[in-house]
Amino acid sequence: MADEPKSRRAVLADGVRLLGLAATSGVLGALAAKSGARNMVWQIDPDLCTQCGKCATSCVLTPSAVKCVHSYALCGYCQLCFGLFRDKRAGNDLHAENLRCPTDAIRRRFVEDPYYEITIEEALCIGCGICVKGCGLFGNRSLQLQIRHDRCIGCNECSIARDCPSNAIRRVPASRPYLLRQRGGTR
Repeated sequence: MADEPKSRRAVLADGVRLLGLAATSGVLGALAAKSGARNMVWQIDPDLCTQCGKCATSCVLTPSAVKCVHSYALCGYCQLCFGLFRDKRAGNDLHAENLRCPTDAIRRRFVEDPYYEITIEEALCIGCGICVKGCGLFGNRSLQLQIRHDRCIGCNECSIARDCPSNAIRRVPASRPYLLRQRGGTR
């Protein structure tokens, strides 16, 4: 028996079946990717971040979902906090002209001589990274930027990640959502 040529109807039916299979595969793949994306969140790698300021301006939220956080384990509790005070400042006081933070989000509380506790008021923080840059240049890098997941809306394509010049923003598992700098620079 010789192979009989397929009728036009049979070819069209095979094409529709193939198209249906491809569409079903595509839908299932998209659902799987979306399900996997729910288990991932955006975060800033503190070892790659250059404190460029784009976190404050590129986020779709105002103010940004990026906030400065303080790693107490790394802090020296110094009287002269390089994240709080500008370098080459006139005195050791909290007048606005001496401070790095443009929104006054950093608080300093006396503990005992010569130690001070530094806290960040996240409601005031805009994620500009000025304090983080100062702490990194002159201090022990205990201040860092993080995407706060109670504020982040989880954009499919994070606008900050798209604009980040150092590619410091990436997806991490939701079970470990924060990348923290540890002593010695490792996580």
